[in-house]
Amino acid sequence: MVPEYRIEDLAHASGATVRTIRSYQDRGLLPAPERRGRANVYGPAHLGRLRQIADLLDRGYTLASIKELLDAWDTGRGLGGVLGLVAEVHGPWTDERAGRISRAQLAEKFGGEADEHAITEAIELGVLERLPGSNEEFAVPSPQELAVAAELYAAGVPLSAIAGQLRELRGQVEQIACRFLEFTTEHVFARYLGHRPPTDADADDAASMVRRLRPLAQQTVDVELARAMRMFATRHLEDHLAVDAPGGAVSAARNEVSMSLPVSIIDAVERLVGPGGVGAFIAAASEREVNKRTLDALASPTHRD
Repeated sequence: MVPEYRIEDLAHASGATVRTIRSYQDRGLLPAPERRGRANVYGPAHLGRLRQIADLLDRGYTLASIKELLDAWDTGRGLGGVLGLVAEVHGPWTDERAGRISRAQLAEKFGGEADEHAITEAIELGVLERLPGSNEEFAVPSPQELAVAAELYAAGVPLSAIAGQLRELRGQVEQIACRFLEFTTEHVFARYLGHRPPTDADADDAASMVRRLRPLAQQTVDVELARAMRMFATRHLEDHLAVDAPGGAVSAARNEVSMSLPVSIIDAVERLVGPGGVGAFIAAASEREVNKRTLDALASPTHRD
């Protein structure tokens, strides 16, 4: 016997509210129920459609986009390819597997005592996730990210600074990801997704392309990050150690000049050009003064005689 539902029963079975079901009907997302006397009766097709809508909403689709997909399906065009593309995009973008960690293990990694404020902040950032029914254990979506935080903490970086750095880094990485997607959409996926909704064949081709391009973003970022770290780490070392030769020799003369200058002068130059430019500024100023005195001496009457 085919199950039948009143609207309240359908809401209970689907997890949607009665108001939501009526809204979907008004938008054309859900077929009208069958009228039986004074009652409206829904069937398995309505329940399946509600679950399909909920799944697409969870994947980030808008109701307008969902209606286009469902309209195409209702007019005879399949959704298999599109749903396959959706599954590919929403699949894992890393080989890393999530883990779990207890409060005791967290305390061991971060100073010996559980820091409730830090735990709350880690949950807000998604570094930790609460497990239903447990207050003593957490899910760890990225064990690598937690391990990095533990290493930084062991090196002396405060937890608040680690959280702040992660927030800043996340915003910058999200910009990179957005730009990469815009770039690939413009130059690669536009030919597959030029019409809405795409055909099954185009959706299948686009899903295959996602599998091919998925690792490229991370590989590119890895290479460019290594290049930038090498470049800036070298400059940073030079600024802090006054290294002026590839072999790593420290200029004793520059150290002597810096030591002979009043602290007030050093502070004034630092405010003017920043900490990294003090040595270069003093060297340039000294060179200009030497050149000026040389020119004055050459132009003096004594020298001309």
